[in-house]
Amino acid sequence: MRTLICGSVAYDTIMVFPDQFARHILPEQAQVLSVSFTVGEMRREWGGCSGNIAYNLKHIGGEPVVMATIGDDGDDYRERLEAFGIAIDALRHVPGSYTAQAFIINDLDDNQITAFHPGAMAFSHQNRIGDVRDIGLGIVAPDGREGMWSHVEQFAQAGIPFVFDPGQAMPLFSGPELLTMIGHADYVAVNDYEGRLLEERTGIPLPGIAEMVKALIVTLGSEGSVIHADGATIAIPAAKPMAILDPTGCGDAYRAGLLYGMAHGWDWERTGGLASVMGALKIASRGGQNHAVNREIVGALYRATFGAEPW
Repeated sequence: MRTLICGSVAYDTIMVFPDQFARHILPEQAQVLSVSFTVGEMRREWGGCSGNIAYNLKHIGGEPVVMATIGDDGDDYRERLEAFGIAIDALRHVPGSYTAQAFIINDLDDNQITAFHPGAMAFSHQNRIGDVRDIGLGIVAPDGREGMWSHVEQFAQAGIPFVFDPGQAMPLFSGPELLTMIGHADYVAVNDYEGRLLEERTGIPLPGIAEMVKALIVTLGSEGSVIHADGATIAIPAAKPMAILDPTGCGDAYRAGLLYGMAHGWDWERTGGLASVMGALKIASRGGQNHAVNREIVGALYRATFGAEPW
């Protein structure tokens, strides 16, 4: 099933601070915050929610179609997607702009500080769902504000089931706007912090939000995840990673597992298990798209975690 991945394509500059942020930030002086972190490691990676999700989904046999915008510096990203056989039917070049850029600092506790330049992403609303053929499932992941809003509406109007994944873009929307978008969605996916923020902004607790959609998925990091569906709460254990090196892109890898299971009509236990395995594989590698992932690797970790065959 062709799955439309609406979200950002970005270049990530990732830095590692060999200490803990909390040791260098004085909470009582936050109103005059002025800090500088000397980083011992820096690298440039392929990133963006759409790119990361598509990378993972393609490598386990899914059919992702990237809907995103790139700038004048985006040709190498386009070529990379094509080399993997990822459909770029809706990858739009915006002349005179940079491809979105994220500058991320991780500390030793896997906390992150990110500066983000949207660049071409601000024009994501120029992409239209109706221009892409044969789509059976989709996701609206963090992207430009207008793009996310219009893509939610267009998925709903087209009758295509989709996941709403507000992520880091949640502050762009008011509580009523978020409720409208959730009302259009079939599924909502957030991490635990985003879930609390969603409750605060909408004034509705997560169990109430779960009643508005077919399923609400909440990831809990090393504690696994929970899926609220059909009046039940399904606890999904965390798969054990080979190492814990970089959390960047773990949520996107998890969502690729969700989308694969949904596209194939799996139950939520099996779908959540695959998603858990995808996140664990990602965290053991640096960058959003450098980890080795294929059906054999995923199957081995799934069997070790859940004692069953995933495929």
